[in-house]
Amino acid sequence: MVITGRFSGQRSGPRPYSLAQRGHAQSPLPWVLAQIPGKVTDECQWCLAGRLLTAHPGLGRPPAGLTGRLRERGVLDRFAADVRAGQGGALVLRGEPGVGKTVLLDYLAGRASGCLVARAAGIQSEMELAFAGLHQLCAPMLEHAESLPVPQRQALRIAFGLSAGPAPDRFLTGLAVLGLLSATAGERPLLCIVDDQQWLDRASAQALGFAARRLAADPVGLVFAARVPGEDVTGLPELIVEGLTEDDARELLESVLTGPLDARVRDRIIADTHGNPLALLELPRGLTPAQMTGGFGVSSAVPLDGRIEESFERQLAALPAQTQRLVQLAAADPSGDPVLVWRAAGRLAIGGGAAGPAAEAGLAEFGARVRFRHPLVRSAAYRSASVQTRQELHRALAEVTDPAVDPDRRAWHRAQAAPGPDEEVAAELEQSAGRAQRRGGLAAAAAFLERSAGLTLDPARRAQRALAAAQAKHRAGALDAALGLLAMAQAGPLDDLQRARSDLLRAQIAFAASHGRDAPPLMLNAARQLEALDVGLARQTYLEAFTAALFVGRLSPAVGDVARAARTAPAPLGPARAADLLLDGLALLVTEGYAAGTPALRRALLAFRGQDISAEEGLSWLWLAGRAAMAVWDDETWHILANRHVRLAREAGALSELPLAVRSRILLHAHAGELEQGAALIAEAQAVADATGSQLGPYGATGIAAFRGREAEASELIQANIDGATTRGEGRGVTSQYAAALLYNGLGRYDKALAAAELACEYDDIGVLGWELTELVEAAVRSGQPARASDALERLSETTRASGTDWALGTEARSRALLSEGEIAETYYREAIERLGRTRMRPAAARAHLLYGEWLRRENRRRDARAELRTAHDLFTTMGIEAFAERARRELLATGDTVRKRAVETVSELTAQEAHIARLAVGGRTNAEIGAQLFLSIRTVEWHLSKVYTKLGIGSRRELRQALAADRLRPSANDPDRGG
Repeated sequence: MVITGRFSGQRSGPRPYSLAQRGHAQSPLPWVLAQIPGKVTDECQWCLAGRLLTAHPGLGRPPAGLTGRLRERGVLDRFAADVRAGQGGALVLRGEPGVGKTVLLDYLAGRASGCLVARAAGIQSEMELAFAGLHQLCAPMLEHAESLPVPQRQALRIAFGLSAGPAPDRFLTGLAVLGLLSATAGERPLLCIVDDQQWLDRASAQALGFAARRLAADPVGLVFAARVPGEDVTGLPELIVEGLTEDDARELLESVLTGPLDARVRDRIIADTHGNPLALLELPRGLTPAQMTGGFGVSSAVPLDGRIEESFERQLAALPAQTQRLVQLAAADPSGDPVLVWRAAGRLAIGGGAAGPAAEAGLAEFGARVRFRHPLVRSAAYRSASVQTRQELHRALAEVTDPAVDPDRRAWHRAQAAPGPDEEVAAELEQSAGRAQRRGGLAAAAAFLERSAGLTLDPARRAQRALAAAQAKHRAGALDAALGLLAMAQAGPLDDLQRARSDLLRAQIAFAASHGRDAPPLMLNAARQLEALDVGLARQTYLEAFTAALFVGRLSPAVGDVARAARTAPAPLGPARAADLLLDGLALLVTEGYAAGTPALRRALLAFRGQDISAEEGLSWLWLAGRAAMAVWDDETWHILANRHVRLAREAGALSELPLAVRSRILLHAHAGELEQGAALIAEAQAVADATGSQLGPYGATGIAAFRGREAEASELIQANIDGATTRGEGRGVTSQYAAALLYNGLGRYDKALAAAELACEYDDIGVLGWELTELVEAAVRSGQPARASDALERLSETTRASGTDWALGTEARSRALLSEGEIAETYYREAIERLGRTRMRPAAARAHLLYGEWLRRENRRRDARAELRTAHDLFTTMGIEAFAERARRELLATGDTVRKRAVETVSELTAQEAHIARLAVGGRTNAEIGAQLFLSIRTVEWHLSKVYTKLGIGSRRELRQALAADRLRPSANDPDRGG
């Protein structure tokens, strides 16, 4: 339960209770009102729900004491006006402590005419409590959660402690927050103000940062203030808040003086403070009368925030002893709950009169909430307490914190109170970590476990908890912190299984940091250790090593090393699962060749298609299984697994897995000739990458550009892939040379195609080698290098004959035809056309028609050639494969035929994202489903669709279907986004 967000002048945050623990699963407002005696009017309800959620009926005046700031006011006025006009956005106020960020936020709140205003503030001591900031901001909005898609609604309920379930992906939680803000803004525009963003807990910072980047058509404004903004808001528009001008600084300084001030001293204070308002207000308090009237001793080498804090420390030291103790107690508890503070004060024999002097000094108030004048007052008060005193304060707070209502805060206070190792407290923190992890608060779980390890005396248990903390840090993306805790764990007495798990974690961290050559040998070492300890985990680790090795590719011999080691791995203890068959098949393929490995891989793929594969198994291994399907030329299984991978990632909210899944499906679309669908998915892939920070190269976009034959675009992407992959140590990025070979074969520049294909074929890249060899054969034949083409054909045949699929044998037949003459060549061409025509791979079939037509023209069979070339040209044009279509057109002209140019398509006016949204809409997706898939709010989807309607000159989804059908942007019959 969250009681209040930010009241006027308050710099301390609320106490984030779990709503479920209070027993109120609906809106928290009725519970808040029930605690307040007397009559409560509707107008009061808004006030009591905020400033947390306050309706502002009209323009307010600048807050009292706001001096100057015309530039900043102008920016904030325009921001508020944009939100009122329905234009969402985000803004970060950045500036040093005391520079006036909070006063400007108050000004903005006062100018939010006609808006709902929600406020929250980060608190340094709350940073380890998962979703504390989100509780502050969003608890009063939860009644709108019912309108969200089920996965998002469930993610929010788990995060807020209202439901049990698997920990939601942090990006799914961010998407749910975006939807919640958008739904709340349906009543009236919403302005969310978050002070001290640098002190938000990690889970809240991630969710709010995610939402802030996706506000477009929603009347939602998110404004953060921070000393140094956290990485989650990096890149958002910033308003740098600097010191006051000299004239404004002089006006503010003179407004608080109670006696004469020498002009030289005044000018020195203004210069030393750089116009910092808080410093201008506080530093004169520490001056002696002699200094005020012109004496020496004003300057100091201490940083400005330190000098302000020193001023507060001097003011605190002048308070009565009991008042000092009370302020220190309040500083130790960030909840701002006066009932809790006074109960703890009773345990410390602090009387009720102790609050008065603090209020009179303007340092802290103990009313409906405990409020500090500024965070620096809180930090000064806490620092002024000795270590022993702090322990006493936290002990008193732990004793009065209800373990049934707020067990995590109680555990944290107990930990701060512990003078040394304490197993009982360590165990309590371990339980808190479990609760945080179940809610998706991985950073909080790691913090609890780290503190738990620090309080553990037994070396073995200490190492175990440190290992668990390292694993949580890794899952939270804090790789450096994970390595530090891992070192702590490995310094302890781990047993053999723990030691192997720690080595596995080190390998996983290396792979997460960079898909480079360091990870495979580390994984291989961990897998070997695990063989005698946990066979199932050992086999999983070998598969992880295969994945890592495929990313490294030609930059390391890792694939062969992994395969040879996996061949000697113990057999599974029970019936072989699909993953077990995949491991055995890959190991056999690499070590014994395609003839031996292909049958084993086909059994594995059949198991992946037929077995009841769990979501966890699917998300772990479907990418690798898809590569296996490519390697054995199984287009149908590749299609099924690629689509299932994307669907599973979306359904599970596993957005960190989506980048790889979506890029794999883009590649599938490209080879199926569904370039429009693939191009539309590029927009989604970019949205996923932006959302998750994925560093994967644009491999899918490169394939689309190469198939289209757009040289400038494709060349730029190819080079970007190669450069990025080399930097990351990803050898698989060098396979972009395959895209170059495809591009230049389409453009008819066979010398360049040959050079790229030969470079690509130097390494057996599982899943791609067959395609590379196919390009090499064509480029070599057209370049007059039949011997090089023959060598490539022999390598190609090893893969295709082992497979036996139409895709494989049709590709081989097309390549053999290029090296044959007379009737033998014609037989191969016809076989290629027949076989490839039965596959999903329409570009491959079209190329068979093209090559056959080119051969027929050279045989002077012009009529027959025209038929094949027209077929090829029509297929290429329909698919948008421009370079090969132009090649076919040139050949047709050489036969004496005429070719009409295709009219410019209306759909080309749409952006990639608009085209994707339009296709999803025509495919039957609701706006909510489209938003969930593309990380957009419903209102933003509506905005994009309105732009689509305007560009196409239509007014409904029915007309949209007709318009797009006429322009070739139809939903693919194979597209799972249609719900099939």
